[in-house]
Amino acid sequence: MSGSIFGKNFKVATWGESHGKALGAVVDGCPAGISLDEEMIQKYLDRRKPGQNEFSTMRDEADCVSILSGVFEGKTTGTPISMIIYNKDQHSKDYSNIKDIYRPGHADYGFDKKYGFRDYRGGGRSSGRETAGRVMAGAVALSALKELGINVTAFTSSLGGVKCDRAAISKENIFKSPIYMPDLKASGEAEELIKNAKGDLESLGGSIDCVVTGLPAGLGEPVFDKLDALLARACMSVGAVKGVEIGAGFNVANMKGSENNDNFVASNEAGIKLLEEGRLFDDKGNFISIKKETNNSGGILGGISDGDPIYISCAVKPTPSIASEQKTINRDGEETDIVIKGRHDPVIAPRAVVVVESMVGITLMDLLMTSATSKFSTLRDVFGN
Repeated sequence: MSGSIFGKNFKVATWGESHGKALGAVVDGCPAGISLDEEMIQKYLDRRKPGQNEFSTMRDEADCVSILSGVFEGKTTGTPISMIIYNKDQHSKDYSNIKDIYRPGHADYGFDKKYGFRDYRGGGRSSGRETAGRVMAGAVALSALKELGINVTAFTSSLGGVKCDRAAISKENIFKSPIYMPDLKASGEAEELIKNAKGDLESLGGSIDCVVTGLPAGLGEPVFDKLDALLARACMSVGAVKGVEIGAGFNVANMKGSENNDNFVASNEAGIKLLEEGRLFDDKGNFISIKKETNNSGGILGGISDGDPIYISCAVKPTPSIASEQKTINRDGEETDIVIKGRHDPVIAPRAVVVVESMVGITLMDLLMTSATSKFSTLRDVFGN
């Protein structure tokens, strides 16, 4: 199987299956000297792990990370960083009834046709549990970005049709909500929806927003490796994500040029103040800008960062594993009914928040290392006599 490696300079490989012995990640190309330890990585994994509360699967996994290589005395050494977590609470027998049946909304059918074989125990590599490896690697990238003054913040922006009031969002509220929804009024409404969905043997879709602050202008390439294209690819690689928007996104289709264009200014003091207060949107729900009057571009113009905060929004589908009866076919092409057993999230978006954050962080770290060679003057400053 190919396709388990991501990045050009800051390379990430994930490995392991949902019901295998362990899962992990290897980061190759990470510079030496970055502060890193297991406690730092664990904080990110704890946001993604199952069994956090009544809104996530009851699979009981501690997801305790061990760093096997690449770190010495709290600093990266420049050698490959290998990390592992062990599976402890697999209930593989829950999947025995679907051994020869394709689950609606899952990768079962395509996986079987591609390889002629599939790990039916929770989906194997196509399981959402694979994302634990991404979060381990993302923790490395995000730690490095913080040392550079670049911060990546993701949160649940909608669930089941309940949307955050952008003017009510603040960074400090993200972790006050059990579903990482920073508008606490909307969070309460969404929590009730999730409870009702569980009672109805249903699941809910949602959306995740991600904001990057402190990123300098000039990151990304103007043709195929556009910053927005690579960010979209990174987010779309998360199994449950079905759509990505940058900045004003699909709303630009309804704008005039004069409305969509962001006028440049020497500095936007109001925007700087709001960001310092932990605000991500102004009182009218518009993207906060610090170098332009508005930020419909979402911080990216012509595939290159423009110095303003980057805004990304991801649409996340409902959990396909639901306990109500569904129609499907078996490996022989015969129609049948299926009831999916096991422990599953009633909604994916909250646990995927840190996964999106991680993929954005990995992408930015890789591009920063690429951009370090964009100008000869940079090489001269580092290596010149």
